[in-house]
Amino acid sequence: MIRISNLHKYYKTGANSLHVLKGIDLHIKEGEFVSIMGASGSGKSTLLNIMGILDSYDEGDYSLAGTQIKDLSQTKAAYYRNKLLGFIFQSFNLLAFKNAAENVALPLYYQGVGRSKRNKIAMEYLEKVGLSDRAEHLPSELSGGQKQRVAIARALISRPKVILADEPTGSLDSQTSSEVMTLLKEVNQSGITVIVVTHENEVAALTQRIIRVKDGLLI
Repeated sequence: MIRISNLHKYYKTGANSLHVLKGIDLHIKEGEFVSIMGASGSGKSTLLNIMGILDSYDEGDYSLAGTQIKDLSQTKAAYYRNKLLGFIFQSFNLLAFKNAAENVALPLYYQGVGRSKRNKIAMEYLEKVGLSDRAEHLPSELSGGQKQRVAIARALISRPKVILADEPTGSLDSQTSSEVMTLLKEVNQSGITVIVVTHENEVAALTQRIIRVKDGLLI
């Protein structure tokens, strides 16, 4: 599903250049449930952003579901993100002025799906995460765990091949974290590849494989 070889990433800071990823080799198979761990500044978030086609890289190869991801136009990058990837963030990234159902339906709006159809599908996905009774609530009326469930439903609605979750339990208590990870495990069991960036050992322990990043390299 994901094949990365000899991946390098540099950030220019004035006259200097910071070598963030120093030759990453990584293969994640279709249907795997993996976590990526590393200290702050290790390069794990940069790696996730590259996998999510949110950031470019300088050297090496990256193929996603058989497609080479390199020097894509903004339109092409957006196309592959919408077609292949679902994102879950620590801060949920919900639109404050839209209710739960409208937030879940957003990816379908960008795909040009009509309002009544996307609202119907959004309700189905809210049902899957156990929140159909909160469909008309704004994010400000939801708990942290409920917001993350809405975010998971939104990530799933476009039926991605890969879910990229960046610290999905980072702002949740331990009980709610466990519930969110159980939900992600169910998502994975439906055949979707799930990649979780986390600094929490308890969260990583629930995945099938732990990938550790240190100083821009896998260890």
